[in-house]
Amino acid sequence: MAWIVLVVSGVLETVWASALSQSRGFTRIGPSVLFGVALVASMAGLAYALREIPVGTGYAIWVGIGAVGTALYGILALGESAGVARLLCLVAIVAGVVGLKLAH
Repeated sequence: MAWIVLVVSGVLETVWASALSQSRGFTRIGPSVLFGVALVASMAGLAYALREIPVGTGYAIWVGIGAVGTALYGILALGESAGVARLLCLVAIVAGVVGLKLAH
């Protein structure tokens, strides 16, 4: 169960990071509220998962999921660069996340 919660929390990290960007410095209420709710839920899930998963592994996976998810959001929804080097780096992060899970 801890692994499922960790993955969901990583996805919520993508949500709050994206909402933070869309809040325009907390000047837009909808994205600002979404940011706060997703942030609290993401942190709560991470805290729950770290009761069973070592902190180094859990935090690295949480950050990796959030980083890749946020970068993909930027590419797909905001038209950010999808250059080969950037995509290869994202693949490397995914490989690291998978490796950490397999090594656990």
